[in-house]
Amino acid sequence: MKKIIVKLLLVLVLIAGSHQLISQPPPPPPGGHGDTGNQNAGSAPIGGGLFILLGLGAAYGGKKIYDMKKENLEE
Repeated sequence: MKKIIVKLLLVLVLIAGSHQLISQPPPPPPGGHGDTGNQNAGSAPIGGGLFILLGLGAAYGGKKIYDMKKENLEE
């Protein structure tokens, strides 16, 4: 009986809290795009993170190649 009450309570809490998950973003600020020098889209810098990901990918690929060569020499 307690398990049913706990499950029912959990479902009710999730349903009651879900209205915040489907909320809409706030409206854009007044004025046209670029009137104040602001750019609303496309201005996020990706350079630093991109180079980090490329470096990590190259290191991972190098390790995989090293492990494959080491395994072939042992056979």
